[in-house]
Amino acid sequence: MLQNTGKLAGCTLFITGASRGIGKAIALKAARDGANIVIAAKTAEPHPKLPGTIYTAAQEVEAAGGRALPCIVDIRDEQQVGDAVKKAVETFGGIDILVNNASAINLTGTLDTPMKKVDLMLGINLRGTYLTSKLVIPHLLKSRRPHILNLSPPLNLNPVWFKNHTAYTMAKYGMSMCVLGMAEEFRGQIAVNALWPRTAIQTAAMDMLGGDGIGKQCRTADIMADAAYAILTQPKDYTGHFLVDDDVLRAQGVQDFDHYAVQPGHPLLPDFFLDETPESLAQQMEQHGATPAFKPPPSAEAPPTSGSPIESTFDVIRAVINEDVVQSTQGIYQFDLSGEHEGVWFLDLKSGAGSAGRGQPATKADVVMTMSSNDFSKMFAGKLKPTLAFMSGKLRIKGDMTLAIKLEKLMGRMSKAKL
Repeated sequence: MLQNTGKLAGCTLFITGASRGIGKAIALKAARDGANIVIAAKTAEPHPKLPGTIYTAAQEVEAAGGRALPCIVDIRDEQQVGDAVKKAVETFGGIDILVNNASAINLTGTLDTPMKKVDLMLGINLRGTYLTSKLVIPHLLKSRRPHILNLSPPLNLNPVWFKNHTAYTMAKYGMSMCVLGMAEEFRGQIAVNALWPRTAIQTAAMDMLGGDGIGKQCRTADIMADAAYAILTQPKDYTGHFLVDDDVLRAQGVQDFDHYAVQPGHPLLPDFFLDETPESLAQQMEQHGATPAFKPPPSAEAPPTSGSPIESTFDVIRAVINEDVVQSTQGIYQFDLSGEHEGVWFLDLKSGAGSAGRGQPATKADVVMTMSSNDFSKMFAGKLKPTLAFMSGKLRIKGDMTLAIKLEKLMGRMSKAKL
C-alpha cells in the first residue's frame, strides 16, 4: 500500500465519474491528504444495479478528511461541464488536477453495435474527455501543481484489440490520443499522463460485465488509486507517459501486490490492450492457471469415445441441462465451428427442459459463437476459459453479451457438478 504524503493537501481535483469505482477510489486517496474533490458524475439518484451517488461519494470524501463538491454532470453536455467547472472555481478558488475517469464500454463487433452505443462511447470516452480537458485547462494553467490524468490505455495497434470491439477501442484510444497531443501542446505548463490497470479491476460495472465469479480474478480499485496518487504528486515536467498501475507502484518501492487482489493467490485476469500478441495472452493466462470454466470429467464418467469430440461434448451437455437451467438462462446459442470438426451446433436453454445438438436452432439464436472446433473442445474441457478465448480473439461473439456471460456462468456451475 502506498502511504499518503500530504502533497495533495489543499489541491482541488476535478474527477469525472467519481461516484463509484476507480474514480471514487482516487477521490478518497486524495481526500486523505486533505484535498478538495469535485465529484462530477451523473448519478444523483440511486441506480437499481450500481451502488453510490455523487452525494454518498461526497460523504465518504469528507469522512476521509477532504472537502467535497458533488456536481450533476453528463460530460457529453458542454453546459453542464462548464457549470461544474465554474462552481468548482467559485467554491475552491481554482482547479489543480483533472482526472478523466468517466467511460462507457460495449464489447460488440461492428454489425452488432447499435449507433446509439457507438455515439455513447465516443461521446463519453473521447468527446467528453476532450471537452472536460478544454474547459478545465485555463484553470490548470494558473495552478502550481497542474495535472491531467486520463484513465486510458497505451496506444497498442495490434489488430486483436480492434477486431472484436472496434467502436470501444476507438473510443478508449481517443482518450489516449488526448494525452499524446495535450502533453506536447502544454509541455512545461501542465503534466498530462495516462494510467491503465495491468489486470481487471473489481468494480460494480465489472461485476455486471463479467458475472458473479469475475471478482476473484481482479484487483481492487485501491491499486489504481495508489498509482494515480504517485503520478499526481510528480512535478509538472513528468508528462506524456502511458503508465500501467503496478509498474508505477514498483517504481515507488512497492513489492507486495497480494493485498490488492480481491482473492490473494488467485490467478488474475489481464486487462485489454497490453499484450504483444493474441497468442501470448492465452499462453500467459494458461501458464498462470487461469480458472477453467470446466473440469475434465472423471474417467468413470467420461463421455463415450464414439463419434467426434464435439458430439461427445454435446452428449455430456444434454445430460446436465434441465428445466432449472433453462429457467435461469433463457437463451438460445449457436456455435459455428471451423477446422477439423467443422459444423454448426445449437444449445436451446429457452424452452422446456432444454435441448442441444447438430444444426441450427429451430428459432433464431440469441448468441452466435464462432471459433475453431479445437478451441471449442478445449473450452468445454476446461483448458480454455471463454473470457480468455474472447479476449485473445479465438472466440467471436455476436448477439446478446449478457446471455453470453450467462453461458459462462452456467459452465462454471457445470464444472462444480463435475461435468
